[in-house]
Amino acid sequence: MTQITRRAVIGGVGALAAGLHTGIASARILPATMVPLIGRGYRPVDADEKGLWQQVERVEEEIAGSNILLHDPGVTSYLRALIGKVGGPAASDMRIYLAHVPEFNAVMFPTGFAIVFSGLLLRMRNEAQLAGVIAHESGHFLRKHQLRQFRDIKKKSDIFSAVSLLGGMVGGAAGVGTGNLQQLAELGTVASLFRYNREIEAEADAMGVKLLAGAGYAPTAMPETWQQLIDEQNLSARYRRKHRDRGYSLFETHPAPESRMADLRASAAEVTVPGRSYDDGRARYLSTIAAIRPMLLDDQVKLNDPGASLYIVQTLAQDGWSGPLRFAEAEIWRLRGDPRQRDAERAAAGYSAAVQLPDAPADAWRWHGVMLQKAGRTAEARAAYSRYLAMAPAAPDAPFVRQQLTVMGG
Repeated sequence: MTQITRRAVIGGVGALAAGLHTGIASARILPATMVPLIGRGYRPVDADEKGLWQQVERVEEEIAGSNILLHDPGVTSYLRALIGKVGGPAASDMRIYLAHVPEFNAVMFPTGFAIVFSGLLLRMRNEAQLAGVIAHESGHFLRKHQLRQFRDIKKKSDIFSAVSLLGGMVGGAAGVGTGNLQQLAELGTVASLFRYNREIEAEADAMGVKLLAGAGYAPTAMPETWQQLIDEQNLSARYRRKHRDRGYSLFETHPAPESRMADLRASAAEVTVPGRSYDDGRARYLSTIAAIRPMLLDDQVKLNDPGASLYIVQTLAQDGWSGPLRFAEAEIWRLRGDPRQRDAERAAAGYSAAVQLPDAPADAWRWHGVMLQKAGRTAEARAAYSRYLAMAPAAPDAPFVRQQLTVMGG
């Protein structure tokens, strides 16, 4: 199995996604005008497209065998079924992979394979929202956007010839000549030339809304998702005291300004059937990701982006607080640790709130015990530590916790 570090993926595949998906829709395209250009069993028809497919197929081989992917059978099967539902006439030819990267992103490649980042799964409140993102990506494939951009590069670029561009893609993704997949970052550099123009991004939005509605999901899920992204960026920037745009972030790959929101809302209204009941698939979605959701939360919190993390936790909590969400909220404050903002007190209150819920994770009891011990509430701390050990007797720090119980006379 090829070994890919997370840094390589964020720098390479993430840059690739940024290159493919930069652009702001300025003129709305009507969903009714969007017709897929390809169908089931589609194969490239000319030299340009055949060359592009050949190189991207090698990229897929490397990614499919990499250690950056999450191989959860239930989740990956679920994603395959979902892209099959919203992928349009070529859905049966699409492949989808789940990358363990805690950022909001998904990307579709020219040959019909897609990558969903784990951070996207964390942010989605229901199946309809996730389906909307996948439908948008499917729209790029169905409208052959990558090929259109590739041909545009051939016409306009003075930096790369067609041969060197394709060669760079393979050298970057497959490590040709170096044998090192760290060269994946070069793929992102080359692919940064593939910038979807405003018309293409508008097409993907219109095609996505149409696909989403056709699959029986509320089309409003798409603008809801992008609004959440805007709000997350805003809160992240406020906590960092910076401008909303983050040049290093994979949020850049799907810009969602207010003008685009207006277009998405208008398109969603056009394809919504009055009086129709739409299933958002929330219960089905939460059941599918239940086993990995604590990991997804932990990944996000460890990014130490308190504004973004707090927004995500509070958004998910709109559907009801849970032990893992309360625990994640407490961890945000503990990791920031700003005494001026009384973060230690916030964290202690968060752990206390988490353990009041039946699904509190074991670590919530551990940290609750730590906070109680620091506060001199020995008896309560011993009870919390004991509960932690009962839930996680083989935890790496279990010997230390048992020692603390002994010290406290437990």
